[in-house]
Amino acid sequence: MSKAETTIEVRDLTKYYGDFQALRGISFDVHRGEIVGFLGPNGAGKSTTMKILTCYMAATTGTAKVMNIDVTTDSIAVRARIGYLPESVPLYDQMVVFDYLDHLAELRGVPSSKREAAVTHAVEVCGLGPVVAKKIDELSKGYRQRVGLAQALVHSPDVLILDEPTSGLDPNQIIDIRELIRSIGKEKTVLLSTHILQEIEVLCDRVILINGGTVVADGNFDELYAAHPAAERNLEKLFRLLTASNAPTPVAPKAAAPVDASKYLPPESNAAPSTESSES
Repeated sequence: MSKAETTIEVRDLTKYYGDFQALRGISFDVHRGEIVGFLGPNGAGKSTTMKILTCYMAATTGTAKVMNIDVTTDSIAVRARIGYLPESVPLYDQMVVFDYLDHLAELRGVPSSKREAAVTHAVEVCGLGPVVAKKIDELSKGYRQRVGLAQALVHSPDVLILDEPTSGLDPNQIIDIRELIRSIGKEKTVLLSTHILQEIEVLCDRVILINGGTVVADGNFDELYAAHPAAERNLEKLFRLLTASNAPTPVAPKAAAPVDASKYLPPESNAAPSTESSES
């Protein structure tokens, strides 16, 4: 399929948490064969966007589609097309690696006749051969991340959404996971969120930068640096330039109504002291 095929489409997405507006009408597209860095400071709206795309929560307004399937009206079909690696991978520690991946493949609708081949492929792609017969709680951090990637891949999704995939890894493990993501990105769409800007520079074809719930930059590195020469072709400077001081002011939550403490006191404590004598 052509690289121009749109696999993620976000239009005018907003999200409110009570009175706080986390997303303010963001729009972007991602295409097959792209590895896109999804950047922003803490609280920018990255996790909210990823949760909407992966059907963990609904948007307030706007639309989001994966493989032209609406995440709100057909979330089951969307989940079948997405592989998601959250920052904290929810692994079943007492399961053997192969059994865990087989279980996830079954949950994601891989037919029983194809399940062993699907698990074997995920094991090979993620380099899990040496530990495939071990319990997950026996694995190093690096291998646990590989298992997390394998569970995201086992059903052969079209889109991978990865949240901090190299968090907590040593330099050798980071290089291994980086190469794995690069190889996956040749065939899949990868939306990669991380605070490690070096990972974005090494891996990504394009950057979407959000701040205060809005998209403040979207393009490849040449386009971004041409638009912002003050960044001096330095991603860290570009990040600071676009996020350090221009976040929209959050909507303040409504003040709580004052509490009438007297209603919680015993009845006699509310009564005025008697001036009458107790004697007859």
